[in-house]
Amino acid sequence: MATAQIAPPDHGRVRLDRIVIGLLILVVLGAAATVFGWDVSGWLKHVWNTVTSISLGYLIVGIILITLQTVTTAYAWYSILRFAYPDGGVRWMEVLTCYATAVALNFVLPANLGTLVMLLMYTTLITACTFAGVLAGYVVQKVFYTAIGIAGYLYLFLSVEGTFSLQLGFLDEHPVALLILFAAVIALLYLVGRVLRRRIEEWWKQAKVGGAILTRPRLYLSRVLLPEVVSYVAMLGIIAVFLAAYNIPVSFHTLMRVVAGNSMANMTSVTPGGAGVVQGFNVLSLKGITSSANATAYSVAQQLVTTAWSILLAIVLLARTFGWTEGKTLVTRSYGEAREKSAEQADARRARREARRGARHGEAEPGSAEG
Repeated sequence: MATAQIAPPDHGRVRLDRIVIGLLILVVLGAAATVFGWDVSGWLKHVWNTVTSISLGYLIVGIILITLQTVTTAYAWYSILRFAYPDGGVRWMEVLTCYATAVALNFVLPANLGTLVMLLMYTTLITACTFAGVLAGYVVQKVFYTAIGIAGYLYLFLSVEGTFSLQLGFLDEHPVALLILFAAVIALLYLVGRVLRRRIEEWWKQAKVGGAILTRPRLYLSRVLLPEVVSYVAMLGIIAVFLAAYNIPVSFHTLMRVVAGNSMANMTSVTPGGAGVVQGFNVLSLKGITSSANATAYSVAQQLVTTAWSILLAIVLLARTFGWTEGKTLVTRSYGEAREKSAEQADARRARREARRGARHGEAEPGSAEG
């Protein structure tokens, strides 16, 4: 089914009134934050102090690499969507803007909710694009990062003592519960598959459209994998730049430890941008290489600069691509839908837990009567 289109503005430059409106909105948001007790000025001062403590050269190179990482990953997304929906009106600037917005939102929203917002934005902008199709595109986009991430995890677990117990120690503490959980999940997926068989078949047809670029290996390699490799190298460069800014020795071993730790923290944390958890992993990853205080300073600086620049880049792209009003509407609507989907998933998980508790209680009653 065709989805609503939000056309980009015809003019090539953002009008002065939109810039003024955008600035006024930021002023209003800042005033509202002060009224509700959000220490925005303190955060901005912290960002400023952090930024000014870094050499300007390191800062410029870091910002260039952050931008390169965003642009190249967005191009991989553009290639996936363009091939899947050739008649869907897929536009480069719109895809880039949606991806940059997701990156920015993931720094301020918990549990990577920005990614879900991005997927819904794509379904709004692209004709005939379904959520199942764009979700399949997300899987395609994650193939390389998943493979390189697994390699990084293995390297981290094998090279840094204490990493496994920091996030996954509960596996050793509750092996029986883990086996029961695994068996229950498999059984649940099987039963759900039987109940929703027809709908799953429909979703599978839509998913094959979203992942169609995998049927063209050369196209996938040149337009998806290659940009993602460039993006990954840019990400390594960002880490290397900020490590060097804090006089932390840069080596392959150090980079892999930090990369794997950051990835694990972002995957398991529910805080916005993995805040706090990332710092804990960075301190652990850099143990024996630099002091805990210096590792924390490096981690905070990199996260603050990356967050601030990503948010600024997203705001500029939204205003440039859609205009402030239409861009705000698109993000707000997609965020609302993302919260609804997230709430539905949470309710479903809660219902399954209550059903399991009820089943265990029902089994326990006869046993207690016999006793």
